[in-house]
Amino acid sequence: MTAYAIGHIRPDTMNEDVLRYIEEIQATMDPFGGRFLVHGKEVEVMEGPWPGTVVVIGFPDMDRARAWYDSPAYQALLPLRTAHIQGEVILVEGVPADYDARKTAAALRGAAGL
Repeated sequence: MTAYAIGHIRPDTMNEDVLRYIEEIQATMDPFGGRFLVHGKEVEVMEGPWPGTVVVIGFPDMDRARAWYDSPAYQALLPLRTAHIQGEVILVEGVPADYDARKTAAALRGAAGL
């Protein structure tokens, strides 16, 4: 199942560390099949506050997403971002191509006794 690394980041200023991070991150993702799906784009806020921007990286599965994040190569690069950019990062597994939200709603309804 495809997995995603999602970052909600709030960059303040551009500097050499951040540029180096951007230049070098792809090489840390390649061994794990990671690729940017969203990166460097303006967000269009539809509901609620959303300071900053979003980054989405796709991986073939959750094991490879975790392995990338925990890899020595990425961990060595990570401080270049975290020292200069505030934000949160999560890993999350996607849903299959045949996912039907109605089935999820039915299961939640049953579990809640509704």
